[in-house]
Amino acid sequence: MRFLACLFAALAAAWALLPATAQADELRPGYLELTEQSQGVWQLSWKQTFTKPPAETPAPPLIPEPCDFEADPQIGAAQGAVIGSATLRCSAPLGGQSIAMPGLIGQSDMLVRVQPLGEPVQALRLTAKEPTAAIAAQPDTFQVLRTYFIIGVEHILAGWDHLLFVIALVLLIKNWRAVILAATAFTIAHSITLAVAALGYVGLPQAPVEALIALSILFLALEILRPEGEKLTLTRRFPWVVAFLFGLLHGFGFAGALNSIGLPEEDILAALLAFNIGVEAGQLLVIAVLLALLAVLRRMAVQALAPTVRFSAYGIGIIGAYWLVDRVIA
Repeated sequence: MRFLACLFAALAAAWALLPATAQADELRPGYLELTEQSQGVWQLSWKQTFTKPPAETPAPPLIPEPCDFEADPQIGAAQGAVIGSATLRCSAPLGGQSIAMPGLIGQSDMLVRVQPLGEPVQALRLTAKEPTAAIAAQPDTFQVLRTYFIIGVEHILAGWDHLLFVIALVLLIKNWRAVILAATAFTIAHSITLAVAALGYVGLPQAPVEALIALSILFLALEILRPEGEKLTLTRRFPWVVAFLFGLLHGFGFAGALNSIGLPEEDILAALLAFNIGVEAGQLLVIAVLLALLAVLRRMAVQALAPTVRFSAYGIGIIGAYWLVDRVIA
């Protein structure tokens, strides 16, 4: 039992401390855009992100079969990414053809946008496991839904500041019904601000938004660490209200990240809906795993539950404070 409790505590600490060296609110997949300028003439541009500068110039995308490069692609590096562009001449429509990006590794991915003249934009996705995507002859909304749903799931699982907020919420509340209510309030709130910001009705500068998101994480960590005997605060009495208010703030963070990859003009609402559902699905997955782990600990090593929660809260609070200072002085 003691070994299980120590193992759980170590895992919780590692989980909490891992993102301290990572970018906090990142939704930066690479992108590849293929836009038809005139009949048979396409402009190709792409960005491939990296954590370590490549030793050699990466290869350009593998273009559809009926196309040829008009001239050698222009490839350079800037701000942690390889940037490239080229003009293609294509002898036939691209429907039914494929496009690929060699050199994707690990968890890297790439959002592909194909814009034929007078036809809807297609949204595709490339990964290290599936670096090739087929260009549809007749694109449909389901394609957009699938792509942005996956992006939403990935963002909540890889966007450490939003994820730490959800983890802190679970550790603060513990009761699964109250957790689900608070998580739902958080989702509704960030969906509202995400939609109005992504549609251009309201906008906030990203720097103060990111700093306040870090502050929200620190705030929840401090609430977790309050002694049990103290008078119940508003956060402990009505956690769903606090989750809703902070959710409005986090929605602007989601919007800033989503704007970095763009939305398909013909399917903006579908893309927003799919992204939100993906975020919610990833969020519920994290909540389910945490509640299950807490239930196991409560059943098999209840004496270790409180120290484990406090230990995790210290880790979350330290990270939140670090992000807050880093984002204020940046």
